[in-house]
Amino acid sequence: MQAIPSLQVETERVIVTKWTFPPGAETGDHVHAHDYVVVPLKTGKLRLVEPGGVRDVELTAGGSYARLTGVAHNVININDFEFAFVEIELK
Repeated sequence: MQAIPSLQVETERVIVTKWTFPPGAETGDHVHAHDYVVVPLKTGKLRLVEPGGVRDVELTAGGSYARLTGVAHNVININDFEFAFVEIELK
C-alpha cells in the first residue's frame, strides 16, 4: 500500500506536502532532491529502509527534524494506526 501525498503549497522556493500513511503504507524507494524539514502530526514509529540497513525511528507530534539533499530511503508506517507528517522541501 502506498502512502498518500497531498501537495499543500508549491512556490519557487518551497514545496509543502502532507503525507498520510495508513497502517503498513510506504513511500517506496526514493532520493530527496532538496533539503527538507519533516513535522510529524502524530506520535509513533516509522521504519526507514536505507542503503546502510533498516532502522525504526520514534517520532513525536510537533517534533520537527531536518535532512539534507540526497537522502535515500523507503519510509514505512509500522504502527497499527494512520500516521501523518508534513514535509517542507527547500528549493
